[in-house]
Amino acid sequence: MLGVCTPDMQFVYVLPGWEGSVADGRVLRDAISRRHGLKVPHGCYYLVDARYTNCEGFLAPFRGQRYHLNEWRQGYQPSTPKEFFNMKHASARNVIERCFGLLKLRWGILRSPSFYPVRVHNRIIIACFLLHNFIRTYMSLDPIEEELGEGLPSNVIDDNEPNIINIHPSDAWATWRMELANQMFDEWQASRN
Repeated sequence: MLGVCTPDMQFVYVLPGWEGSVADGRVLRDAISRRHGLKVPHGCYYLVDARYTNCEGFLAPFRGQRYHLNEWRQGYQPSTPKEFFNMKHASARNVIERCFGLLKLRWGILRSPSFYPVRVHNRIIIACFLLHNFIRTYMSLDPIEEELGEGLPSNVIDDNEPNIINIHPSDAWATWRMELANQMFDEWQASRN
């Protein structure tokens, strides 16, 4: 299953129906190739975890560097641009983890194996995601969400922009990520002095 959310914890794309053992890149390729699939305008990107390819539209952390938030909570300070980038990436990407955590807290049917036919199961999943978005939109105070913390501001994507249609790593994208990491690290170090 593939789920994409905004910083304010609203799901903007859900693709159920894939087995858990399928490679994440294969699911992502399917999502962007569908007629009404995931749209990523050129110049925009989604944060993805290290199991995905770092390529245009999908910004992955650096491999072989500290990444998980619990590694940073013990007072360790990043010493390289890649470590700093990964710390910020993990913090921002944590929104999707909170979204899935909230879904599982709210909808018990998502916490256990399903014995429904795949078509019915997929519809149940989509219904849970739609209800999640409805609650996030119209319920001013959500006691379940208070256990996880508050959402962040929303981003708006223009549907009329051309979208990314391939998932291929490129030197240009890798260079841009490294330049971004260096800039973030330099700004962080300057703010500490």
